[in-house]
Amino acid sequence: MDLITLLAATATDGSTAAAGGTVESMLITFVPLVLMLVLFYFLLIRPEKKRAAKMKEMLDNLQVADEVVTTGGIIGRVLSVKEDTVLIETGGDRTRLRVLRTSIAENRTVHENVESVTIKK
Repeated sequence: MDLITLLAATATDGSTAAAGGTVESMLITFVPLVLMLVLFYFLLIRPEKKRAAKMKEMLDNLQVADEVVTTGGIIGRVLSVKEDTVLIETGGDRTRLRVLRTSIAENRTVHENVESVTIKK
């Protein structure tokens, strides 16, 4: 019975204090959640967006005679680039394969930017 009377007394006397305590408890609950979301954004989401943008740029800049590696590990030279497919030629036996542009994992050809090249006199 002492517990019931204690609860009743705190409910009637501390109603205004409970409202202030509710805001504090909500802040204590939500601040770590917000910090975790910010941490996930900077550690997982943002780097993945950068990686995807870099991959899209590489696929958009594919040119004929580039040496590429597919996701399956096939290495070859680009013979033609179409809207969604790429024709590559592999090895000495000159085997030609048509692969999806999205299956290109890496472009091993280094291209020079025309704007960044300076002429030395």
